[in-house]
Amino acid sequence: MKKAAIIMGSDSDLPVIKPAFQILEKFGVEYTVNVISAHRTPDRAAEFSKSAKENGYSCIICAAGKAAHLAGVMAAYTALPVIGIPIKSSTLDGLDSLLSTVQMPKGVPVATVAIDGAENAALLAVQIMAVSDGELYGKLVEYKKKMAEDIYEKDRHIAEAKQF
Repeated sequence: MKKAAIIMGSDSDLPVIKPAFQILEKFGVEYTVNVISAHRTPDRAAEFSKSAKENGYSCIICAAGKAAHLAGVMAAYTALPVIGIPIKSSTLDGLDSLLSTVQMPKGVPVATVAIDGAENAALLAVQIMAVSDGELYGKLVEYKKKMAEDIYEKDRHIAEAKQF
């Protein structure tokens, strides 16, 4: 079974990342959640990242605001895929977090989703894991099929109502 790590830079990020929990649960992906700070607990960040593969993780999702170096620090210590969620903070509406997460040097990639994009981070994690898991891949195909069906139904409803 596949397992994802979700790391928050602060417990204040919890409300933003809850949709990631729901997505991973929907697909039956095991996950753990930790608060680890790139700046206040850098040794813990390095330790967690270095041992993530041996601890059964397939990928690491990191949520951080402001300077948002968490995903980059984690990526520096592992060859596992790292997905960054820039968190909107009071400073610069999250643009600082986005740039801190996405602007990585060569050789240390971090896949970055939209500001506060926890749901897409979890979906990307599922897609990464599904490359080597046929059952998970099938669940993704069904999920996307259901999304399309929902849009077709909304389109039909609007067209029939003719109330614009």
